[in-house]
Amino acid sequence: MVNCMDLTVVIPNYNGQPFLGECLESLKNQDHPFNVIIVDNASNDGSVAYIREHYPEFKLIENQENIGFAAAVNQGIKASGSHYIFLLNNDVYLEVDTISNLLKCIKTNENIFAVSSKMIQYHDRTKMDDAGDEYTILGWAKRVGYGKSPDKYVHNREIFSASAAASIYRRSILEEIGYFDENFFAYMEDVDISYRARIHGYHCWYCPEAVVYHVGSGTSGGRYNKFKTRLAARNNVYVPYKNMPWPQLLVNLVFLCTGYFIKYLFFMRKGYGEIYLDGLKEGFKSRKRIGKAIYDPKNFKNYLIIQWILIRNTFKFLFY
Repeated sequence: MVNCMDLTVVIPNYNGQPFLGECLESLKNQDHPFNVIIVDNASNDGSVAYIREHYPEFKLIENQENIGFAAAVNQGIKASGSHYIFLLNNDVYLEVDTISNLLKCIKTNENIFAVSSKMIQYHDRTKMDDAGDEYTILGWAKRVGYGKSPDKYVHNREIFSASAAASIYRRSILEEIGYFDENFFAYMEDVDISYRARIHGYHCWYCPEAVVYHVGSGTSGGRYNKFKTRLAARNNVYVPYKNMPWPQLLVNLVFLCTGYFIKYLFFMRKGYGEIYLDGLKEGFKSRKRIGKAIYDPKNFKNYLIIQWILIRNTFKFLFY
């Protein structure tokens, strides 16, 4: 790859060797130059040896233990020096102009914090995986378009959060609002950082011209599993606790609890009810370790805008 300070691709990896070849080859075929940093979280499936043998041109950071997605991403960001960071899961494959289209979109406005790609399901190209993430007053994060036709998501639009599986971020804003919260370990850390960006008046966008194909849960072992259910439940407590000032949190508490209860019923039907409850309990018990985002009166208008978005999204997803 050409040494370029414009963009760095950061790929966290944990036992993703089966996916790395196609992922990295799709990077090499891109029509824009960039650096690549792969952060390996103590994989035991031969990932490190595979990368060294087949992709020696990419920078490899080797951790001695699995420090989590968020911490690995932060390592990659700190090791880079570029103006833009493209976060990429190891089970995502790119069209040749994906990165150039993401760059084109994020450069249109200096208030754009992140841009999410058009994620299509790898094993069924007739279905969307993610057209940007939204967040609701019930404490739910929702992948827009999941399972629907890609033909319905062909327009640029503002979104609440960019999916860290395949999104580009502006470094200057990361330096201002802080990096990914490592207390999350994995899941919802991208919603948290996008929430913080919104508090500061920045925005996230969806770029339909930037097309990728996502296997999904390649490392965690499926869409529903014990590890993911517990961690996501815990982090669903962290996001509002951290980002909502106390008055806003109190106003929304009944809605959040309602959302948690509905999710409990959902996971109970999946056979993970107790696991989900354990995650919620862990979230409430350990919430103080993450601290709260510092409230600044100058951002009061942004909090009001966020509250309206949470209400709007709730009605949109429940009734439409």
